[in-house]
Amino acid sequence: MVRVYVSSVIDAGADSVWARVRDFNGLPQWHPGIADSRIENSEPADKIGCVRHFHTRDGGTIRERLLALSDYEYSCTYAILDSPMGVENYVATLKLTPVTDGGRTFAEWSAEFDCDDERAAALSEQIGGGVFQGGFDALKRHFGGRR
Repeated sequence: MVRVYVSSVIDAGADSVWARVRDFNGLPQWHPGIADSRIENSEPADKIGCVRHFHTRDGGTIRERLLALSDYEYSCTYAILDSPMGVENYVATLKLTPVTDGGRTFAEWSAEFDCDDERAAALSEQIGGGVFQGGFDALKRHFGGRR
């Protein structure tokens, strides 16, 4: 099993950052790598079990199921159902923690998945650097921070 973990500090309060990332269908509004998204079967975007179907800017199609969403813990967990990446048993969690010193947010994004051994390093870099850190960098820019 491959594990990927990325963390960052965003110069905005956790309530504000959560308001930006909470919408399971809202990736295109804040993540630069996502072109469009829709929730299948017209279900609410915060319904556990709903499936988002989205396209990446490089033309990939991905389907993910929402497994958990907590406004109290500022976290969401999801699983990839279909993806061109060649991963199996992929489960990821995005979690925010308030940093009381300065009204900032500690953001963590992690994933575990199975893949062919020879692809593990490249997929870890693609997911950790491109997807997770790319999303955090976009949030930092949005909230007026570095990157």
